[in-house]
Amino acid sequence: MTSSTMYYFTKVMKDLFVETTMENRNTFKDITTMNEFFMYASGPLSSGIYWEQYYNTKNVTHKNLKEGELGYIYFENKILGRPRFRQIRVKNDSCVVHEDFSNVIKECYASYSPAVEDTASFGKQNGSAWVYKTEEELKSRSHWGQLTTYKGGGFTQLLEPKKADTDAIIEDLKDNLWLDRGTRAVFIDFSVYNANINLFCIIRLLFEYPATGGCIPSFTFRTLKLIRYVTGFDHFVMACEGLFFLFLIYYTIEEIIEIKKHKLQYFKSFWNILDVVVLLLGYIAVLFHLYRTVVVGSLLEGLLDNPNQYANFDNIGFWQTQFNNNVAIAVFFSWIKVFKYISFNKTMTQLSSTLAKCAKDVAGFAVMFFIIFFAYAQLGYLIFGTQVRDFSKFSNSIFTLFRIILGDFDFHQIENANRILGPTFFITYVFFVFFVLLNMFLAIINDTYAEVKSDIAQQKSEFEIGDYFKKGYQKVVDKLSVKREKIADIQKALATADVNQDSKLDFEEWRTELKSRGHADAEIEAVFAKYDVDGDRVLDEEECKKMQEDLEGQKAELNEEIEEMERAKEEGRPATAASRVSFRDSDMDSDDEGGLRGRSGSPTSRRRGGGGGGGVPYDEFNVLSRRVDRMEHSIGSIVSKIDAVLVKLEAMEKAKLKRRETMAKLLDSITE
Repeated sequence: MTSSTMYYFTKVMKDLFVETTMENRNTFKDITTMNEFFMYASGPLSSGIYWEQYYNTKNVTHKNLKEGELGYIYFENKILGRPRFRQIRVKNDSCVVHEDFSNVIKECYASYSPAVEDTASFGKQNGSAWVYKTEEELKSRSHWGQLTTYKGGGFTQLLEPKKADTDAIIEDLKDNLWLDRGTRAVFIDFSVYNANINLFCIIRLLFEYPATGGCIPSFTFRTLKLIRYVTGFDHFVMACEGLFFLFLIYYTIEEIIEIKKHKLQYFKSFWNILDVVVLLLGYIAVLFHLYRTVVVGSLLEGLLDNPNQYANFDNIGFWQTQFNNNVAIAVFFSWIKVFKYISFNKTMTQLSSTLAKCAKDVAGFAVMFFIIFFAYAQLGYLIFGTQVRDFSKFSNSIFTLFRIILGDFDFHQIENANRILGPTFFITYVFFVFFVLLNMFLAIINDTYAEVKSDIAQQKSEFEIGDYFKKGYQKVVDKLSVKREKIADIQKALATADVNQDSKLDFEEWRTELKSRGHADAEIEAVFAKYDVDGDRVLDEEECKKMQEDLEGQKAELNEEIEEMERAKEEGRPATAASRVSFRDSDMDSDDEGGLRGRSGSPTSRRRGGGGGGGVPYDEFNVLSRRVDRMEHSIGSIVSKIDAVLVKLEAMEKAKLKRRETMAKLLDSITE
């Protein structure tokens, strides 16, 4: 988990230990000698770790300090355990002196490597600062510095809880030449905890002393949340993590089933491989989460028991950083999966199709590009490597050339390094790589994009999300409109079916009127049966009034739903009416949205369909009847079309015969 608070915590610690000036007005980054190292250790480092003066500039003694205020940086950040110095050395005679200088140069100290590391005691030879301890004894790990990778062992010195005692230790190390020609690296390690924000900051200051002389300082600030569950929000996050683990198991089972079903064919899909990668990263995160919980608990318990030891958070800090990187990559791949679900969009389809179609061309072009690119990287490394930092290593040279493409470069540095080859190198690189090769790359993509766009324009779009919702909206509106029209039709029939004006509507009058309006017998029977409560096949005035009220209610409801959908369409929001109409009843799934259908709960339907014998249920009978009516209508339409085709064929045959007669007459006239 990352937040802006972590950044500000890191910045505060960095400003204190890296940007603070020394007596000579240099900062940590400007240190170049062993003397400046001790100047920094007794100056900004000691003052930064030990806060024994309030803002009123009055010094206070330890007797006057409250116990709770000891060991705090900025009076807010608790130092865990005791800070530690660790030195790494190399042996004398670890390199070979040329015979021409063997009489003059008696000592030779090589660059650091595990093979030449010095593990023998030196100096005073008493105390941990002068006696070597292995990586296993210190429970430390290797560190990748600016020059090389250093092992976790070395000569260590713990600092004291009080500033005066620490200054005395630093002075003693300086007086007894703790640093000398055999020194290759010095680590300053300590950790702080801020209870206000529940964050740890694991600090490492590194001073590398190359075989060339001088000093190369570097630093690492790891701000981490190692104690996870403290606040209410933290416990909410814990619940989310549990839910994530359940989803992880569910999708793992799903992917296993798919792999079992499709076997090796499963891995031919890019999206399937991406799913597997995300699942693996998820399990790595879960395992580390358990590991961190156990290790942090044991570390803090040991520290509380013995606060005068070094708080070794190196390993847990390293693995927490790897965990954060793991989660970041998993989130990145999860975002990439979004492309899978937006591929229905026409624009996204064009982009993905362009990349897929030009992949081979781009791969072929990349071979040519990197041949020229690496040639220039090697050329720059060999020409400027001894004078320009950006070309000091082959890897640096590669990154520098990428930066030149983006417009980030220092032309004067390479010009000062070589006044002839520098400008020549720059001009030819920009011309061939920037003007030629990059434009070729863009031309490949542009040409493919134009081709893909043309192909998509010529073919009918199979499926787009926008069209899908538009069609769904229009379909629902059409069904609602048809149903509203049928209700209006039944209302008109109800008003005109009573031919004899006796305020009663018998079934024959009802059937005759609706039949003339094109309704099926089953639908006519179902609507009449619903309101014929007494079953006498006659709708009295009260039953007709009840039917009229129901029809008006349903008509008003349909008008309201149609208006709501139109408003939703104009506002660009989802229409709730659509969902109600789509799933409210099964009428919308058929073609005959009758205004009022017979229900299984009606008296007639119970009499006819509820017997439970071997007969067909009444609702099923209604459905079958409607299907038969539609089939009859369809067959009639087909027959009429077949008749039309036959008439056309007969007309064509007559025309053909007529043309033959005409040709015969012409031939006869010619022969005569």
